[in-house]
Amino acid sequence: MDFADFADRVCAVENESADLAVTSLVADLFVDAGDDLPVVARLLLGRVVPAWDSTTLDVGPALCHEALARAAGPNVTADDVADRLAAEGEIGAVAASLDLDGQQGLAAFGAADPDPLTVAGVDARLRDLAAADGPGSRDHKVDVLFGLFNRADSRSARYLARLVLSEMRIGVGEGIVRDAIAEAFDVPVEEVERALQVENDCGAVAVRARDEGASGLAAAELVVGRPVSAMLAQAGTAADALDAWESIAVETKFDGARVQVHHDPAGETRVFSRNLEDVTDALPEVVEAVSDLLVPTILDGEAIAVDESGDPLPFQEVLRRFRRKHDVARMREEVRIEFRAFDCLHVDGVDLLDEPLLDRRERLSNALSAVSGATPSPFRVLDDADAIADREAAALDAGHEGIMLKNPDSTYTPGKRGQNWLKRKPDVETLDLVVTGAEWGEGRRANHLGTFLLSARTEDGFATIGKVATGITDERLADLSDRLEPLIRAEDGTDVDIEPEVVFEVGYEEIQSSPTYGSGYALRFPRFVAVREDKAPADADSLARVERLVDRG
Repeated sequence: MDFADFADRVCAVENESADLAVTSLVADLFVDAGDDLPVVARLLLGRVVPAWDSTTLDVGPALCHEALARAAGPNVTADDVADRLAAEGEIGAVAASLDLDGQQGLAAFGAADPDPLTVAGVDARLRDLAAADGPGSRDHKVDVLFGLFNRADSRSARYLARLVLSEMRIGVGEGIVRDAIAEAFDVPVEEVERALQVENDCGAVAVRARDEGASGLAAAELVVGRPVSAMLAQAGTAADALDAWESIAVETKFDGARVQVHHDPAGETRVFSRNLEDVTDALPEVVEAVSDLLVPTILDGEAIAVDESGDPLPFQEVLRRFRRKHDVARMREEVRIEFRAFDCLHVDGVDLLDEPLLDRRERLSNALSAVSGATPSPFRVLDDADAIADREAAALDAGHEGIMLKNPDSTYTPGKRGQNWLKRKPDVETLDLVVTGAEWGEGRRANHLGTFLLSARTEDGFATIGKVATGITDERLADLSDRLEPLIRAEDGTDVDIEPEVVFEVGYEEIQSSPTYGSGYALRFPRFVAVREDKAPADADSLARVERLVDRG
């Protein structure tokens, strides 16, 4: 499929507002995609690799602007592109407004009249770009992007620019892709949903649905070494749980980082974060903890930091290890990590996603019974509010965050936040919000970003909800500035627009209605708590959750 044809179809999707019509347009595109089907399915969601693969293009605004300026000709600079972005508001419109098609440098592709861009060709070049590393990689990335933009018509350039900056924003989410696969290939949407949970790759699932139908989707299996999205919890109380279930599985809620451990005794052990990032090298203790397992196993659990006495340390200590790529041995001496497993997704060729929680816990206990380093999380099935309160008090006295309340009969639903897992924390309410802007500081903080604009996730982007400047030490402020400055997309005086990549955990006293921010709400007395290294913007709290918190009052 020519990329220009793909861009035309995507434009039609973007301009359609009705969900059912969008689904039908996407379904038609899938039917017509041919051999490009897996690539098309991923590109619609702004992905080049499957969702389980943490590989990124690692292209920031500055690099994209440079490539666009070079493709536009000698009279356009990267600063000109940034200025246009400030005026237009989104990179796709800027790319479409530039005269890119047929500019200088075509000889770099071996012909004065190169073949048109194809979906497969774009995919190959972007994968080449993602693989670039080390000295000279930045120049190589600019060359790759220049070559793509230089061969693109205005509409193709619009979606190429959005794609490389992970800003497709065409109104197509995973739900629409799921429904479109079902419609395109006449398979039950429930089967598509399950296959997506298991394979975590919309491209592979689309091909299964087309080539093998419902039976092929049903045959999708977990693969040791290929992570799946974690099942999620929502806030709740013991009363909520007792109203919903006859009994409650009560677990300790650790103040750690979620990890998924894939162990293959005939191969290797890999550890993945909640964002599906491979953190194996940073957490050798977790690998060692499961090294004695005799069969292929996938475990869900928490990596927690502990002191010399084995007492838990704050979440921020765990994060010191998660980002570590060098001097791991030294950091291991400074921050000791232990693994607490609380679920088992796969054992010895058998997938357990559809098994009840109690059965999965039994398989977990059996798997770890002969393993000295891995410890299952404390677990009790209770049906009495006082007994649950005693368990919570014991967890808090031990220095943990609280308790989890789980439906004993619940299956494991990757990536879903439902009523079957409830988290109970007595702490002050916090929100995980995306940094979308900032202001340069004043006085001694003049060289640093001093105030950060926060946004909640919406279906098609982000909605501002407030600013935070308190709770940040000068040292932390310098670290945050170093991290966020490369993500600056535009500046207007002291105000800057920031690429939405970093998530802050923010405490607050109250959520109030406010016309000041795009969400319609504002946080009263917000304070910075931590950077959520384990969360991507797609995992941040949604505006819908903010509204539920307001309604809960």
